[in-house]
Amino acid sequence: MGRLRYFARETIISLRRNLMMTIAGILTVAVSLALFGGVMLLKDWVDNGTQEIKGGVEAEIFMNVKATKQQIGDVRQDLRNDKDVKSFRFLNKQDALQEFKRIFRKDPDLVKNINASALPTSFRIVPKRAELTPRIQSRYQAVPGVDDVATPEQALKDLLNATNTVQLIFIGLSVILLVSSLFLIVNTIRLATFARRREIEVMKLVGASNWFVRIPFLAEGLAQGLVGAFIAAALVVLLKLGFDHWFDSATGLFSKFYLTNSNAMVIVLLVAFFGVVIGLLGSGIGLRRFLRV
Repeated sequence: MGRLRYFARETIISLRRNLMMTIAGILTVAVSLALFGGVMLLKDWVDNGTQEIKGGVEAEIFMNVKATKQQIGDVRQDLRNDKDVKSFRFLNKQDALQEFKRIFRKDPDLVKNINASALPTSFRIVPKRAELTPRIQSRYQAVPGVDDVATPEQALKDLLNATNTVQLIFIGLSVILLVSSLFLIVNTIRLATFARRREIEVMKLVGASNWFVRIPFLAEGLAQGLVGAFIAAALVVLLKLGFDHWFDSATGLFSKFYLTNSNAMVIVLLVAFFGVVIGLLGSGIGLRRFLRV
């Protein structure tokens, strides 16, 4: 117990002595790990949505705005007879307007200037198997009265490209900030050991082992890493709640995307692990200059 009290006291004294460096190290760890956690959440969100979409692939046939009743009826009949189509749903102009209002509910000026007559009717199709979607798309693309046949695969491809780019950017920023936080912890430990170099020399002369001298400094680095990781973990939880709130009432493609509590828990544990690693690694590197391993 006496040794533990000594190590705790020395750790607190060292943290207070270099308070500004300590705060800077903690904040840099927190920001870098929060970015890392955010990237992981984004990855899980996209992965979950991708699997959901692949399990219930839809195609949507958009008719021309001025398509005739005969053309719409022909497409409906073709879909009824199509062996590749499991089911379909017809959306008239009023349905299209309601969908438009839901999608653009945050832009009332845009919604106010749109009426049902300006929107196309459409057919939402569920194929019998996901791999049949391209064949259905090509079959109806050139049918009279059809303007376009959209598939989630197209939108999904664009979304994956965009999220991959965002992930790479944030991973790069995370790495830069993690290196910066490591550098700050190393410098904090070096300042602490330099300020106590005479005390360390005396302790070595009276027989103190390297590990006895090293433990308070390792605890200092660990404290910085853990506090930074705790802040980052709290931000990850808030971000997960934000994802739930933002996409809870989403329609269309984004309604398929979600995050689970287990996704967030795994990421929080990873953030804590990396916080410990950064803290111990930084203090270990900082001590090498003064104590031989």
